[in-house]
Amino acid sequence: MSAAPSPTVGLVLAADDPAALARFYGHVCGAAAAPGLSASHWRVPLPGSLWLEVYAPSRSRPLPRQRGRLAVALQLIGGETGLGAAIIRAQEHGAQLLEPARQESFGWEAWLNDPEGNALLLIAREARE
Repeated sequence: MSAAPSPTVGLVLAADDPAALARFYGHVCGAAAAPGLSASHWRVPLPGSLWLEVYAPSRSRPLPRQRGRLAVALQLIGGETGLGAAIIRAQEHGAQLLEPARQESFGWEAWLNDPEGNALLLIAREARE
């Protein structure tokens, strides 16, 4: 008996323009967005063998999106400098900075809204030697 393939794990974001939002997250993560299952579905590879699934939900669904209930957290390396560079990349592609970078016990963090208004938390830790 052969083992079933293991499923992929991912995060899901509903979007008005899934291609544009997938490109945004691909740019922030340094990864290429790829077409998904249909023209309204895109995928972005995330670190750790995860995927960000971005899609345009049917307009007939009662609650196709619920902004403000999901925050995407992206972990980066490079401390304050790496976080600053990621903030600039995100803003160049339509993100809005909500809270400036600040140091926390685990590293550095900053809160943004992505181009479609989803909460985005950027977390940067120092590179391990």
